[in-house]
Amino acid sequence: MSTATRFLGTAQHHLQRGVQRVTAAALGPYQTAVVRIGFAGTWLLFLLRELPHRHELYGPEGPWGWDMGRELVADNGAFTVLLWTDSTLWFELVYVLAIVSSALLMVGWRTRTTSVLFMIGVLSLMNRSVFMGDGGDNVIHLMAMYLVLTRCGQVWSLDARRVKAAGGAVAAVVRDRVGPALWTVLGVALAAVTFLGLLSWGWALVFWALLLTHLLWWAVCRYADGEPRRLADVLSNLVHNAGLLIIMAEVCFVYATAGWYKVQGSRWQDGTAIYYPLHLDYFTPWPWLSELLSSHGTMVMLVTYGTVIVQVAFPFTLFNRRVKNVLLALMIVEHASIAVLLGLPFFSMAMIAADAVFLPTVFLVWLGGRATRVRDRVLRPSPGRGKVPERRPEGQEQPRTLVG
Repeated sequence: MSTATRFLGTAQHHLQRGVQRVTAAALGPYQTAVVRIGFAGTWLLFLLRELPHRHELYGPEGPWGWDMGRELVADNGAFTVLLWTDSTLWFELVYVLAIVSSALLMVGWRTRTTSVLFMIGVLSLMNRSVFMGDGGDNVIHLMAMYLVLTRCGQVWSLDARRVKAAGGAVAAVVRDRVGPALWTVLGVALAAVTFLGLLSWGWALVFWALLLTHLLWWAVCRYADGEPRRLADVLSNLVHNAGLLIIMAEVCFVYATAGWYKVQGSRWQDGTAIYYPLHLDYFTPWPWLSELLSSHGTMVMLVTYGTVIVQVAFPFTLFNRRVKNVLLALMIVEHASIAVLLGLPFFSMAMIAADAVFLPTVFLVWLGGRATRVRDRVLRPSPGRGKVPERRPEGQEQPRTLVG
């Protein structure tokens, strides 16, 4: 057998294994779950914190008026339901929908539905006032759309518990009553807004495609178990794995562009870029801590250069697991430091949630096990706790325990 034949045979074998892997299962269940929890939790906490200021940020009292918003959306084709009407009641309903969908997505209740509602809430608020966000908001904006493509409720979710209790995904679909009712209500609402012309043709096509896809999935699981079911599973796995790949590529792109733009900046080149934000009142929630760090020139220079090196190098370390894990830990520490030193907690939470897609499965499984034990210890009392000791008759000697 010639060398070329052996090479082609080996290549064909690896190709078959690769195709089998991406079609047989939805990869990264723990990674997509932690990304789901991270972004939904970040957006939920942000909405709750800004609840007293919601009208100034995204509502009728904001500086970006309703007419200006409609003019901008007409130009760029962005999606937001807040510009369908200038009613204050409609704004309140959308804000509540964003809070509820974030909470439900975080706990993993009907993730196929709540991921779409989460995306609608994120896009509606952010596209209503485009100048109110920062880098973390941009990441949430993108990830909200990517999560719709993933099966992010396979683990650590109420959906996973429901499937386990039913004995499998097919059995869960057959017994399900809430899901069809929920999609029926959403289908009627979608038909109404489409008929009224509130949706552009592009977004109408997206939402109708999502609705019909979920209806087809339900029909196949309920009435066509067998070959059609396996085909639907393969297509679902392909979409999920493509979405997961897009999320990973997006994170690499964010760090690569951020690092290379920093390289071109003079303040990053001379090692003083970190020094100046530490002396701005807006970015100094702890003035004494900022002063302590900025007073050490060597430390400022090391942090500045280290930030650039880590961001530029990270996409290239994905081929080496150990180096990748080290840089990943450094980036998480960096974002946690930004949250404390510069007072940007939601930006840091969004970036840490994005970084979590590269966390090792072994670590995530261990972390989930620890969280489960802590939860059980808090919610379930120990066997001996709360019991009243039995009273012994007077004069009866207490039995001894032998230890040996």
